[in-house]
Amino acid sequence: MNEFYTLRVAGLTRSLPKIKISDKLAIASFVMLGDTELVEKTALAIYEHADFPRYDIDILVCPEAKAIPLTQVLANLLHVNYIVARKSVKSYMKDPVIESVKSITTAGEQLLVLNGFDVEKIRGRNVCIVDDVVSTGGSIKALEGLLLKTGCKVVAKTAVLLEEAGYAGDDLVYLEKLPVFPL
Repeated sequence: MNEFYTLRVAGLTRSLPKIKISDKLAIASFVMLGDTELVEKTALAIYEHADFPRYDIDILVCPEAKAIPLTQVLANLLHVNYIVARKSVKSYMKDPVIESVKSITTAGEQLLVLNGFDVEKIRGRNVCIVDDVVSTGGSIKALEGLLLKTGCKVVAKTAVLLEEAGYAGDDLVYLEKLPVFPL
């Protein structure tokens, strides 16, 4: 197996290492953290995407942590704020809202948590979910489930990449497909 996958997205090229995640499957590891050029160009490409409802969005929500820089730049382009769904309950949180999630890239079950103060910011608002990569869709579905508990309306879901052979993607605005590699 070739050790790297060449990704072309938003006019950029990146070499992604292939990582074995099970005896039967490897994925191309896409990490935007620290790659300012990639974050800025992909956020702009999402913003300009024909299917992205940029005028219908009041606030962005992303899961902690790899999607945070993308969400920040996209929030700047949209002139809206954003909220991060944390992966654990923090001592500063008041009346947190919690949803459990299983991701193929994380061992074991995780939590998605919104602080009660953040819940008040999104209640009755039009929300867009932002993530870096959608694989099986488990994380994005869990985040949508969490948001449905808050009284907001999810009007869009977006990601830079959609992994093949996973989430159907019909309701997801994304830039490129990312192959998976059977072993």
